[in-house]
Amino acid sequence: MSTKEKSLKQITQLTPEARYDFLVKQVKEQKNLWTLQDLNGCVMLTTDEEDCIPMWPSEDAAALWAVDDWVDCQPLAIPLTEWLERWVPGMQDDELCVAVFPVQDDLGVVIPPYELESRLQAKQQH
Repeated sequence: MSTKEKSLKQITQLTPEARYDFLVKQVKEQKNLWTLQDLNGCVMLTTDEEDCIPMWPSEDAAALWAVDDWVDCQPLAIPLTEWLERWVPGMQDDELCVAVFPVQDDLGVVIPPYELESRLQAKQQH
């Protein structure tokens, strides 16, 4: 198993909060978020109360979800600037939440897009 696979496996076993922190850190460094899309558009996940669009920190992490019902989906990179300018307002208008870095048996932290936006725009702490 390569180091990359091993670290991704370890990351997917983190708590939802730790995966959220990891996604924020990665997105600030890489300037991209990742979701999955098929021919109909972005993948939607539904909890009891919320409709969510899942977001991952990397193409590899998103690809882990593309199995079973989602096998036809492809990872989609969203540049951070586009996400902040277009996705956040659009998702809020449509009352969609973000499922932050879901893994197979755990949807992760489910939050309104403006919460993730504020984390991504927060000043780097040194």
